Amino acid sequence: MSAASHTQPAVPPAPTEASSRASVMTRPGAEAVKVKGWLRAHKWLLLRRVVQLGILVLFMLGPWFGLWIVKGNLSSSLTLGVLPLTDPYLLLQSVAAGQVPYKEALLGGGIVAAFYLLFGGRLFCSWVCPVNMVTDAAAWLRRRLGIKGGKVPSEYTRYWLLGLTVLASALTGSIAWEWVNPVSMLHRGLIFGFGLSWGIVLGVFLYDLLIASRGWCGHVCPMGAFYGVLNSAALIRVTADKRSGCDDCMDCFAVCPEPQVIRPALKAVAQDHPLILDKDCTSCGRCIDVCGKDVFRLTTRFDRSES
Repeated sequence: MSAASHTQPAVPPAPTEASSRASVMTRPGAEAVKVKGWLRAHKWLLLRRVVQLGILVLFMLGPWFGLWIVKGNLSSSLTLGVLPLTDPYLLLQSVAAGQVPYKEALLGGGIVAAFYLLFGGRLFCSWVCPVNMVTDAAAWLRRRLGIKGGKVPSEYTRYWLLGLTVLASALTGSIAWEWVNPVSMLHRGLIFGFGLSWGIVLGVFLYDLLIASRGWCGHVCPMGAFYGVLNSAALIRVTADKRSGCDDCMDCFAVCPEPQVIRPALKAVAQDHPLILDKDCTSCGRCIDVCGKDVFRLTTRFDRSES
């Protein structure tokens, strides 16, 4: 028998920790699912969807079933015939247009502005705005399809548009942003069915999917810019208090709608504490969900401790 016949078949090397981790990290959050379980790795995402869909249902109960718990839409509403709520961005345009707001609108705008000033203006973007579900879906599909690159506008674009919408309201005597507001269009589409309103919502989806990653909410939407201004002194904040355990997997950057807010807190760039204080942070909790090392958590702006 030849020596060759005694040759043992090659045995594949034992998987290293790095190769095992690479096999898990096929998509952002995969390691978190393995470590924490699917439910805990999607906790904040699921809570946001319950809140967003719950708010939509409250608005739709009237037109669909005649149960008028809430009348109106996210721009202006009346809850239980008692509580007025008005979008302060719409109120600002109304005043710029030379319209004298009703006292109920002023009261409603004051209530909403006070809430977001206290708890965080960008909470509107991630926990209330229904268009967030559209842009999140586009971001998810973009990752699944492996679409890279694109033409992302300047980070200041939304602030220019914020100023231009107020100026346009002053020049036209009307609430200019309501001509094309995707939030209002989505509400109209749900009530009245297919039409131009759905075309605008589809346009936002395709823009984020094919042209600019997180382009609409992160760079274009003037409502996001307005609520970002209200977010400057917000009580609710995300902290990277366990940043010493970060393994640079980059999952938090991959899923964050405003990834530029993470680095100062996570990598101690131009600040010592681990608190995310950037006004553009939406406190959506996705960085908490997808981190297998539990680096992030929700806290208040006064908690600057580090584990």
